[in-house]
Amino acid sequence: MSTHDFGPLVLGTNTFGWTSDREQSFAVLDTFVEAGGTLIDTADVYSAFVPGNSGGESETIIGGWLTSRGLRDRVRIATKIGAWHEHPGLSAATVRRAVEGSLRRLRTDRLDVLYAHGDDPARTPDEISAAFDALVREGKVRALGLSNFSAPRIRAVVEAARAAGRAPFEISQDHYNLVERSFETKLAPVLSELGLVELPYFSLASGFLTGKYRDGCHQASPRSGMAAAYLRNPRSRALLAALDRIAADRGVSVAAVALAWLRQQPTVAAPIAGARTPGQLASLVGSFTLSLNDDELKMLA
Repeated sequence: MSTHDFGPLVLGTNTFGWTSDREQSFAVLDTFVEAGGTLIDTADVYSAFVPGNSGGESETIIGGWLTSRGLRDRVRIATKIGAWHEHPGLSAATVRRAVEGSLRRLRTDRLDVLYAHGDDPARTPDEISAAFDALVREGKVRALGLSNFSAPRIRAVVEAARAAGRAPFEISQDHYNLVERSFETKLAPVLSELGLVELPYFSLASGFLTGKYRDGCHQASPRSGMAAAYLRNPRSRALLAALDRIAADRGVSVAAVALAWLRQQPTVAAPIAGARTPGQLASLVGSFTLSLNDDELKMLA
């Protein structure tokens, strides 16, 4: 899978079955595809972290949408395994069971991207690469990725796969945005050296980089506490002011500017961002064709 397959934005779907019900989720997916989006990102664990849910809700909703719309050949599906209590870890047997479950819930015969959703220290790099390679060889998975791995473990798994002539790990998915920058020193150098691309999550910093969280503005959102915490940092407040200026000059949303910045960073192929409603997604679509100039990038540095 090459970088042009990702599109300008990857749709994150951890709200599906949580803050977005089935009808809202279908509407978000419809709007994403109509806007030209192609890659949908989910995980088997979404959303076991919500009281009353058990996991698999997001994949089930996406599977229902794929079946009802008949769009499987127009979109790409990425999922992540290894973090759900039903199928924890990355042993060969667990990886296989987890993928079979995801395929059933998604109502598809293949995954365009499969990630290890976090490291499993109990497994050697060779074991991990062999388990994922087997699924590629069987045609159940097209491309492989690692999410939330340390730089040394990324290198070890990638090199183990290469040494054995197995399917390569091509993508990394990690926490990175304008206010969370440790990725730039901890992971970006090794990804660049190894030739992997990054699809960052939390691209909008739990909503802070949408600009909707301001002093004296209270949002009824499960993530409002996380986003509001950034307001206590003077650097984050200055950043928000710079985003406001650029957004006003360009006639786009603050979120669109933040996503465009992320997409233009080294190793990043496309940011991942979700939307609870089609209206929220509309503010992200402005990033699809937005390219920031050098002066704007310096303002956000």
